[in-house]
Amino acid sequence: MNDHSAPGANAPPRSSSNNSGRQSSDQAVAMDRMYRMTRHIYDITRRYYLLGRDRMLEEVETSAGTATLEVGCGTARNLLKLAARSAPGMLYGLDASHEMLETAAQCVAKSAAAHRSAAPIVLRQGLAEDLDAQRMFGRQEPFDTIFFSYCLSMIPTWPGAIDAALANLRPGGKLVIVDFWDQKELPSLFAAGLKRWLSLFHVHYRPEVHDALVALGSSGRAEVTFHTVARRYAYIATLRKL
Repeated sequence: MNDHSAPGANAPPRSSSNNSGRQSSDQAVAMDRMYRMTRHIYDITRRYYLLGRDRMLEEVETSAGTATLEVGCGTARNLLKLAARSAPGMLYGLDASHEMLETAAQCVAKSAAAHRSAAPIVLRQGLAEDLDAQRMFGRQEPFDTIFFSYCLSMIPTWPGAIDAALANLRPGGKLVIVDFWDQKELPSLFAAGLKRWLSLFHVHYRPEVHDALVALGSSGRAEVTFHTVARRYAYIATLRKL
């Protein structure tokens, strides 16, 4: 793997002398391997089964002074939609894959050239569980909104990703998640075939993630609400940090 970052996506140095550094390197390599080729057609193919992303973005409130982060930003598709708003605020993206961030930086640059008034987007490489607003993005203040779009179900260390997001969110700030649900309201044969098809793309519903979000609502750490997408094909979880 060529260990290089996209413009605007320089990551803090990573040490290979400890387990944390090796884990970070291993996960980044795995993500690069997965997306090295598919990143070029990612947005075209994913539009057909990553349902509810635009509806999720409606939960993201922006204004001139807000700071919004997408964890697992991929090609920056979602961030570019926010950048097109009249008051997008400050926008940030984090992704484990150097390869995907190259595509994201190209998309951001292309959009900036076409729309000179578009909001800048700051991209960084790193793991979700290592999120640190100050170290990675130079921010002295926490984020107003952090969101995950079909990302948590692919992160092996998802509990750490949720904890890091909450730690980098201001009190009253929002954590918004869209991800696969159990598809129980879909016809059983169709749902079974759909799950097999989705497995070809290495994605599936992880009930333990959903259960952990429900538990957060009972823990006193956050207020949690769920909305269904396409008959429980997916869910949108909105957590307000207490």
